[in-house]
Amino acid sequence: MLTYCKRFLIGISASVLVLSSLTGQAQTNSPKKKILFFSKSSGFEHSVIHLTNGVTYVEPILKQLGEQNNIEFTFSKDGSLFTPENIGKYDGFFFYTTGDLTTAGTDKNPAMSVEGKAAFLKAIENGKAFIGTHSASDTFHSPGNAEHGAPRFVNDGEGADPYIKMIGAEFIKHGAQQPSMMKVVDPNFPGMSSLGDGFKMKEEWYSLKDFAPDMHVLLVQETGDMKGNEYARPPYPATWIRNYGKGRVFYTNMGHREDVWTNPIFVNVLTNGMNWALGRFEADLKPNISSVTPLASQLPAFVPDPPKKPAPAKDPAPVK
Repeated sequence: MLTYCKRFLIGISASVLVLSSLTGQAQTNSPKKKILFFSKSSGFEHSVIHLTNGVTYVEPILKQLGEQNNIEFTFSKDGSLFTPENIGKYDGFFFYTTGDLTTAGTDKNPAMSVEGKAAFLKAIENGKAFIGTHSASDTFHSPGNAEHGAPRFVNDGEGADPYIKMIGAEFIKHGAQQPSMMKVVDPNFPGMSSLGDGFKMKEEWYSLKDFAPDMHVLLVQETGDMKGNEYARPPYPATWIRNYGKGRVFYTNMGHREDVWTNPIFVNVLTNGMNWALGRFEADLKPNISSVTPLASQLPAFVPDPPKKPAPAKDPAPVK
């Protein structure tokens, strides 16, 4: 019987191999780069990074992308790796994380120390690459934002957590999974021209806040036909690039669903974002958030979740 990993690789190979024809950015001849893919879940653990027989869903996909782009991935959920010595071993860091990573939290894997968090952020500021997908923005919430209550629906500004200031925005909440339109606003960024004006994809879409004013937006979340109070707001950035000091930061809110990770559109966006963050090509970094999403700071109103109905009382067991 085929192992889980072998069965999975057979299933994804055709999708991932479409990459080179879509992006034209394969970096097989570029110097090898080392990325730490970090997936500790101090909050909710997503299915695509849950270990099954010792491997996560995304690991074989990223290994293939690494082979095509001369990237060596290290996969870990161990926060204790974030020491100055270990940080120095990598060219970049790829986060698919949740919660306060300085706590053991949900998955009980070793936490990142407070000093490790500071050293990591300093390394990005000094020139390391950062790549974030989906719940990387649901990580290190700003003070008062830990719960899904009213503070989540208010911009924190200068009070935002230093990690949020690095990545460029913070997760508020998501609604039901649904198709939504992603609008391309920089067709000159490698790979974007093949997407036309945009594309529609079914995903668990994150509503975001506290956008960095200097970000260069690549994709905009169109909200006009979205269902759920989380999206009752003007269009806002969904994928972007920016500098953090000397470092390069790429983030996309896509990446929840398993089928998204084998969708050539997502693979295209992710691969070009990674290669840009690793310094393999230059791109327009002029801040455009105020022109492509001028009302992004207008957040949806907080609507409390309806109270849960109490479970029906069980009939007492019959007396024997």
